[in-house]
Amino acid sequence: MQDTKGMLDKIRHHDKLLLALNQNCEIPLPADVLEILAQPHRLSFYYFQFIVTGAATFVTDLHEFNIANGGLAFGLPNQVFTKLPYDKNNMQYALSFDESTLMLLPGKYPFLVNPYNVNAISFDKAAQLRVKNLLSGLFQLLHTPGKQKKAEVILAHLHTVLTEFNTAYFEQYGEQDVHTGTKLSKYIAFKMAVETNLSEQHDVQGIAEQLALTSGTLYGIVKEFAGVSPKEWITNRLMLEAQRKLQYSRVSVKELAYELGFSDPRYFSRVFKKSTGKSVSAYLASLQELGQN
Repeated sequence: MQDTKGMLDKIRHHDKLLLALNQNCEIPLPADVLEILAQPHRLSFYYFQFIVTGAATFVTDLHEFNIANGGLAFGLPNQVFTKLPYDKNNMQYALSFDESTLMLLPGKYPFLVNPYNVNAISFDKAAQLRVKNLLSGLFQLLHTPGKQKKAEVILAHLHTVLTEFNTAYFEQYGEQDVHTGTKLSKYIAFKMAVETNLSEQHDVQGIAEQLALTSGTLYGIVKEFAGVSPKEWITNRLMLEAQRKLQYSRVSVKELAYELGFSDPRYFSRVFKKSTGKSVSAYLASLQELGQN
């Protein structure tokens, strides 16, 4: 298991922006980058694969899903991501950029917090055509020889692409009424509060106060969007992070427990087994079996 730290820098297509876009595999990738892409890898940047024609199978954090004709798969920083197989015959666009590039954009894109915990987006026919044309234009902007690559123009194109993604995400998975929109913003804020300091021992009451909510209101919002209580959501998120770390790094149970903010490794082990149905050792054994298949 490898992570992608430094990989984006090798395939960037602008000298000031950590941004890369490939069209139908036209741009040859370094051998070590291809080696990473061919196996599960921990993302250190935002990744999007738009399949114009063809189909592909993806795995994010052990969840497998398929994308075909006009669909989008995406991965977020820290997710363990795999594409199976890497078919160069598909007509496709592969877009990636880092957090520093995102910070330069003029808009906000709540789908990047992934409130519905999905990694696939579908588009209607008109939106499919718009997305394809936008990505094609951005590719030409980045790769046309002899043209000055102006960062502000590139960022404007990227903003429009992400706006299309964001709109389609919430049209597909979200609700449109204003009350749900307000609750969604609070749910996103809850997720961000946890993600910002993931290894801290989070106090649900403290987070509720931070969001200007009662603990009961926060409970109702998280339950509506995630199907679990805030405390369960935090525990599940920590166990997901534990599984990610076990996939791409060699770490002892004791070290892993401390990294995730648990003062008692034995308690961490019990929580892990309750959450995943396997002990840490059994989980590692199952990963080794998968790697041998």
